[in-house]
Amino acid sequence: MATIDWSSVFSDALTYRGFLDRYATPPQRDRWNASYARFQLDSDQTWLLNGFARKLPVLCLAGTWCGDCVNQCPIFDHFAAASSKIELRFIDRDAQPDVADKLAINGGHRVPSVLFLSEDFQEVARYGERTLAAYRKLAADQLGPSCPTGFVPPDAALTNEVAAEWLGQFERAQLILRLSPRLRERYND
Repeated sequence: MATIDWSSVFSDALTYRGFLDRYATPPQRDRWNASYARFQLDSDQTWLLNGFARKLPVLCLAGTWCGDCVNQCPIFDHFAAASSKIELRFIDRDAQPDVADKLAINGGHRVPSVLFLSEDFQEVARYGERTLAAYRKLAADQLGPSCPTGFVPPDAALTNEVAAEWLGQFERAQLILRLSPRLRERYND
C-alpha cells in the first residue's frame, strides 16, 4: 500500500464547520449542533488544553451520517477551540477511500478515526471509533451488530466519560510531542 503525504491530506481537509457545510444534510446538521450544545469543557479540561505547548495537527476521518461521529466529533471541536495549538481538520470517509484504507480499524472503515500529527506531519498516534466507555455501554445494552443513529443522545455521564477518554488521547499525543528529543532539540527546551 502506498504511503500517504499527511501534510497534503491535512491541507485539503476541512474545518469542523466546513465539513458540516459540505457534507451534512439539514437533519444531520441539527443533530451535530445539538450534540455540540450539550457538551461543555470543565475548568480542568480547559486548563489542560490551554497548557499545550506544541502544535498538534489532528485529522479526523468522519461521516456526518454516523451516530458515533455525531456524539464525539463536536467534543473535538471544543478541544480545538480551547487550545491554540490544536489544528483540527475533518475528512469525509466516503470521499477519501485511500485515507479510509490507511486508517482502517480491524479491517473496517470505522469512524471517527483520529490521526494525531507533529508540526511536520509525522504520525504521532491514532485512535478511533469508540472509547472504552462507549464500548462498555454498547456491550451492556446489547451484544451484536449495531450502529448508533445519533437520534438518541447519550446521557451526560457517558458523554463526559467519553470526552475524558478522548482528552486523554489528545494529551498523550501532546506529551509525545513535548517530550520528543527531535522537537526538544529544535526548540531548545
